[in-house]
Amino acid sequence: MSLKENKPLLGGIAVVVLAGVAWLAFGFFGIQSAFLDDEVSEGGPVFAASAEEQDAVAETDDFQEAMDDAQENPTEASETVEEVMPPEEIVTLVSGQFAGNSRYDITGDISVLNDGSEQRFLRFENFESDNGPDLKVYLRAADGSFVSLGDLKGNIGDQNYEIPVDVDLSVFSSVEIWCERFGVGFGEATLS
Repeated sequence: MSLKENKPLLGGIAVVVLAGVAWLAFGFFGIQSAFLDDEVSEGGPVFAASAEEQDAVAETDDFQEAMDDAQENPTEASETVEEVMPPEEIVTLVSGQFAGNSRYDITGDISVLNDGSEQRFLRFENFESDNGPDLKVYLRAADGSFVSLGDLKGNIGDQNYEIPVDVDLSVFSSVEIWCERFGVGFGEATLS
């Protein structure tokens, strides 16, 4: 068989090889994510106590209304008025700044927020990172162990991640953006 006779066969093989390479690049490795930005803009974290605080505000309105009724009609005031505790203040437990490694750029501020309950949130502000496939947010210990807080929500913007109650921040003292698919760290921040 001559080359002229094999042209259709070679063309078919070339198409199959190119389709396979395209599937590997885009379907498996997700290289398109390196060229696209995922922007997020989350407000501050919502603590479980926030729902209770909203109820407290409603109770405060009820409290004021009951007090007004009692002043206008002291003999007809029959509601029991409860004092409402002020909502807990949100405080920063630890904070830090992101830095990329030699191949990737990451900037932004990071803090761990708490409202006096056991609930804690990791907060990224002014965050910007190179993008990549399958990026995760890890809390990492000095010995290399880690706790995954889930997928990175976006490579640009403010975002929140809840920290499990049983995680000791004196042990897991750094936050890392990790590409799980390729086993590469994009950058990290030390919490202090």
